[in-house]
Amino acid sequence: MSLINSVNQASPTSVSSSQTSSPSASSTSTTGNPFLDSVRLPESEPVAESNNQSLTQDDFFSLLSQQLSMQDPFKPVDNDQMISQMSSFSTVDGINNLNSEIQNLNSVMSSSQALQASGLVGRKVLIPSDTGNVSAENRVLNGVISTPSSMNDITVRIEDESGQLVKSYVVDGSAGGNIDVKWDGLDQDGQPVAAGNYSMKASGKIDGAAQELPVSTYAHVESVSLGTAQTGAILNLRGVGGVKLGDVLAVSET
Repeated sequence: MSLINSVNQASPTSVSSSQTSSPSASSTSTTGNPFLDSVRLPESEPVAESNNQSLTQDDFFSLLSQQLSMQDPFKPVDNDQMISQMSSFSTVDGINNLNSEIQNLNSVMSSSQALQASGLVGRKVLIPSDTGNVSAENRVLNGVISTPSSMNDITVRIEDESGQLVKSYVVDGSAGGNIDVKWDGLDQDGQPVAAGNYSMKASGKIDGAAQELPVSTYAHVESVSLGTAQTGAILNLRGVGGVKLGDVLAVSET
């Protein structure tokens, strides 16, 4: 009798415990009914919709299948028209793949071009600019004057960054064409100029009239940047900045 009484006394406690725990269980993932819980479908996480608006080949064939299934049986789609649609999509898909391959090829070519241009580091290149840099390590400024025809004398003017005349001298232009010219980095009084950028201007008489002549200068290559597929490799020049490799006119031995 005592054993039965102890069981009967414990039963209300266990029932009340299950009653208090069942609401929390039903609020999460159970219903309280073992049969319903066993056949209940598992909850799945919501899947974010894709933002890609482009049609793929699978989308095209899905649309084509829908079109064929909903066509009028008395007026079926013409075979030539269907083949034309499939050919058009295949052409567009092939062009997209070709564009991707070209972009990859441009990236590889840019890297290869930069690797080849790295051999110019430490050398001098001729650029279409009349501004060059004079430093303590290299006080000589070399350039090339382009003339349309031969002329007796070409006046060369060296100007600082503010446009002030530093030195003026005359070179022979009787050979015509591209004439090499050099400035030793000294002013009109024979004193070394301060380090910085200087412009080399040139003028001469053509048919008796004075005319400004285009001047290109040599610059020292300090480093090479990859650049982009549009610009190609970029040469970083001392005191001048970056120029595209395609703008280089010539490369000097020293």
